Amino acid sequence: MARRKIIRITATSLLVLLVLVTAALGGVGWYYSGELLEPAEVPRRYPETALGVDDKNVVLAESKLTLQRGTFGVVWPGGTAKVGDIASTRNGRVERPLLEGTAPPEGTKVRMETNVYQGNPKTSLGLVYSDVAIPGELGDMPAWFVPASNPDTWVITVHGRGASREEALRVVPQLHGAGLPVLLITYRNDPGVPKSPDGLYHLGDTEWHDVEAAIRYAQGQGAKKIVLYGWSMGGAIVGQTLARSGLAASVSGVVLDSPVTNWTQTLNLQAENRGVPTWLTPVAEVVSGWRADIDFDRFDLVRSPPALKPPTLLVHGSADGTVPAQSSRDLATAANGLGWPLQYVEIPGADHTSGWNVATDTYRTALGDFLTRSVGAKP
Repeated sequence: MARRKIIRITATSLLVLLVLVTAALGGVGWYYSGELLEPAEVPRRYPETALGVDDKNVVLAESKLTLQRGTFGVVWPGGTAKVGDIASTRNGRVERPLLEGTAPPEGTKVRMETNVYQGNPKTSLGLVYSDVAIPGELGDMPAWFVPASNPDTWVITVHGRGASREEALRVVPQLHGAGLPVLLITYRNDPGVPKSPDGLYHLGDTEWHDVEAAIRYAQGQGAKKIVLYGWSMGGAIVGQTLARSGLAASVSGVVLDSPVTNWTQTLNLQAENRGVPTWLTPVAEVVSGWRADIDFDRFDLVRSPPALKPPTLLVHGSADGTVPAQSSRDLATAANGLGWPLQYVEIPGADHTSGWNVATDTYRTALGDFLTRSVGAKP
């Protein structure tokens, strides 16, 4: 009798413990799924400090971000500037040449940006452009259209999660110079764009419909060839467009910059960044899949490549702390076996989507050669 009572108590205790553990894991999964799926305005932080101007160089207090090599934007409330590579460092001061804009006053709190251009193509680049509306399944989506000399081949740019179409502005001069019209699009859940029915990001699982709408719009304007150009989550969206859109055959080339080609590896890296055990990643995936009806396996482009594989330029920084470069390395290694004509360029020391900033000449050369070979763009 006593033994049965002990067994019942033990079984009940184990059941309670199981319920508590399940609830705790569900809570953790819900929290991290929210971090992943819920659109939220990114807080405008200004963690760096401007120390004035020295011989036409912008002087910044030394930090990990101000010590990044290459060309970057400096942004503060009411002002922007474009600064070049480091001229000197001494006594906690980092000097960078002022390339465009006005230097921030001494003592100003600023932010370093990979987006070196702020505003629209006219105000930031001096290029003629039009505001256009792309009809999508959820409503009209605003876009910028920059015309060029070859109306047959359009580039459609797809920004990353939480970013904006300004992300693409740094490559627009080169694309325009190559004769390629550029359509800089927005997609669901962007500011000023209709939200998804559940109000959540779907990480590319539904956003590809918006890229398909952009392709349809370009074709309606006379485009015969399409180049898709995606950054970060925009790369995942492009991958799903290739895999699932009935218009994928019109895509003649793809450029992917720091793309998500495997969400599991990306979530593992971000868990490590937060000090969270990577064994919780599957929990976050299960909860995210339940909340947004997402199949994470379909995003693994090595195991689930698209049937149509146009020539692709893949660029990734070796120091990417947001989306692991290893995912791109894995895809590059597998490309030949997948029948995917893919060129991989890794930028040493570059963080997330900063390959253009850190090694501008290398990036431009690779992009120019690729566009000439893949779609016959002007060199």
